[in-house]
Amino acid sequence: MIQFFYENLPETVNTEYKKWLEDIILSEGKKLGEINYIFCDDEYLLKVNQDYLQHDYYTDIITFDYVKGKTISGEIFVSLQRISDNASTLSKDYEEELRRVLAHGILHLSGYKDKTEDEEKLMRNKEDHYLAKYK
Repeated sequence: MIQFFYENLPETVNTEYKKWLEDIILSEGKKLGEINYIFCDDEYLLKVNQDYLQHDYYTDIITFDYVKGKTISGEIFVSLQRISDNASTLSKDYEEELRRVLAHGILHLSGYKDKTEDEEKLMRNKEDHYLAKYK
């Protein structure tokens, strides 16, 4: 089950994204477990980054992996403020950038990394592939 939660924000994310995210999981040969997206602002996610990862910088997403075998489970924290800023900076549509980040979290839970240049290229290709499949 995919659930959306909001920390200090009104509910703004299209719940139709849930089916699309489930399709990504199935396309990757995985099973859906429990996935919680927690939508927040920059300051909230910065605190999570500091407290749990000892990183002192802003980010658009942090994924906590609770995967067991092929069953995808986890908590995915998303800064809607950072996504909005990134969309403006990159001259992208906000909804498209949001979908990219939502897919990015699922891809991390599916085993994809983005620490090296090659990993990042594969991750971006996967994101583009699934963005093209969004209807």
